Amino acid sequence: MSRIGRLPIPVPDGVQVEIKGSHVRVKGPKGELQRTFSPTIGIRLEDGQIKVTRSSDAPDQRALHGTTRAVLANMVQGVSAGFERVLEIEGVGYRAELAGKKLVLQVGFSHPVEIEPPEGITFEVDTRGRQVKVIGIDKEKVGQVAAEIRKVRPPEPYHGKGIRYAGEHVRRKAGKAGKGGM
Repeated sequence: MSRIGRLPIPVPDGVQVEIKGSHVRVKGPKGELQRTFSPTIGIRLEDGQIKVTRSSDAPDQRALHGTTRAVLANMVQGVSAGFERVLEIEGVGYRAELAGKKLVLQVGFSHPVEIEPPEGITFEVDTRGRQVKVIGIDKEKVGQVAAEIRKVRPPEPYHGKGIRYAGEHVRRKAGKAGKGGM
């Protein structure tokens, strides 16, 4: 039995869970998420907890067991507390700003890069324009948007300039040794 899959998911107050076969709808104060899971995995609501079960020890069901439980737990956490991913911008003249809902990045290109937020995602930028927060209720979507922003200008190893996740360690390389005497 999967160690993660067998853990029950507590449903906090204010969150409603509706299970119809393999389709699960979770509604909370931050919004609503719904997803259809594999019909081979059993999902049921008992005593204010969601329990995930599998019918056999087949490798495909064992793989889906823990994954289904983790995705359901993320759905419950998303509609109750939400998710955020913080990105830091390093480099002289590199900054971010908001233009309406759009995120405008100036990261060393000849033009500013505009990023339109998908539905359910919002951006926050600090006053200096060095930190960007990607906020939403769907953990998968928040992570994907943060990865797309980072991909605009990933951190480079020589000077460390670029967009990185908060707390990300960028391995630095030594540059040229300099002009050596022959």
